[in-house]
Amino acid sequence: MECPKEFDDIRPFYDREFHDKMKVLVKEPKFEHAVRYVLRDVNYDVLCQQLLSLDNKKDFQLLVMRAFLEVLTKKTTKSLSEKNFDLLEKTKNYTYMSNHRDIILDASLLNLLLIRHGFNTSEIAIGNNLLIFDWISDLVRLNKSFIVKRDVGVRQMLEAARQLSGYIHFAITQKKESVWIAQREGRSKDSDDRTQESLIKMLGLAGNGNLIDNLKEINLVPVSISYEYDPCDYLKAQEFLLKRDNPDFKKSQEDDLHSMEIGLLGYKGRVHFEISPCINDELDKLSHLEEKSEILARILKIIDKGIHSGYKIYPGNYVAYDMLNGTNRFADRYTRKESLTFTNYLHSQLAKIPDSDDEKNREFLERCILLMYANPLKNKLVATGQEA
Repeated sequence: MECPKEFDDIRPFYDREFHDKMKVLVKEPKFEHAVRYVLRDVNYDVLCQQLLSLDNKKDFQLLVMRAFLEVLTKKTTKSLSEKNFDLLEKTKNYTYMSNHRDIILDASLLNLLLIRHGFNTSEIAIGNNLLIFDWISDLVRLNKSFIVKRDVGVRQMLEAARQLSGYIHFAITQKKESVWIAQREGRSKDSDDRTQESLIKMLGLAGNGNLIDNLKEINLVPVSISYEYDPCDYLKAQEFLLKRDNPDFKKSQEDDLHSMEIGLLGYKGRVHFEISPCINDELDKLSHLEEKSEILARILKIIDKGIHSGYKIYPGNYVAYDMLNGTNRFADRYTRKESLTFTNYLHSQLAKIPDSDDEKNREFLERCILLMYANPLKNKLVATGQEA
């Protein structure tokens, strides 16, 4: 199904555009370099023949991207597990909203799991700040991604928000496609995941009803993503350090590219995705409220609780919590070997950061990384009614 013209600059490519766009992509030297970097033993000519034999996004995902993700998962994770996918109905389309750990893999691995369970993949929201080269933009739009405009001026922000909201509602209700979007702009550097109020406001702009009715139209489903190890944790800690010393520090496009590479190829240990129920029933309980600010606050709590309660907690999370707080509260949740494994991992990550030998910097950086692993546990404790 084709979209209204107003979405042309953000929508995924149509299948009728697929072959021509792919013909250009495979001739791009930087695309070839990226493929060879990720797939060390690839026969690029054979891969190009395979890509050029395709003429639609679905086959691209099922025949090429699935195989790539299966191989990547085997190489960079100990396991990929999931829970509660039986809560989803194959006759419905959803807006999957998750915490955001990895620039590329969060949505990609969700789609892999959806394929494994016999569901259609979701369209993926991706910020245009990550579309550093034209070929990256083409690649993601060939892979069912739509564009979130992040570099617009203040005057254009509302227009961009209305366009994005309109597209998501159109995708769910007319195209019959599910979509994935992170709960906030950018990754949560300290893993203290909170849904962004402006995101919920944006999603509620389209539709013919009030905020609650408009959100119910797109079937919001909280998704919890848990990585045992975050390959980019030391890069996030380094960014905290740079911002500490220079509050005006901003990452470059090269920094984003580097994070994408490390996140894609780095070891993640166990990875877990957990689905929470669609929040429509919870939204119905808010219909008696009149103050929009209170409605928004309650919606944010519903989504955050759904995500926080679904975290998979690994031994390293317990170790980090005890190290950070100087306690033995969770000593029964990990062995001495598991404690040593995490401590050694922490030191190896710190060693990758320039200037980490300085005692003041090292203490700061260590605390940053410990927070990344302790916060999911802390938030799950609160979400499940336990003392944090």
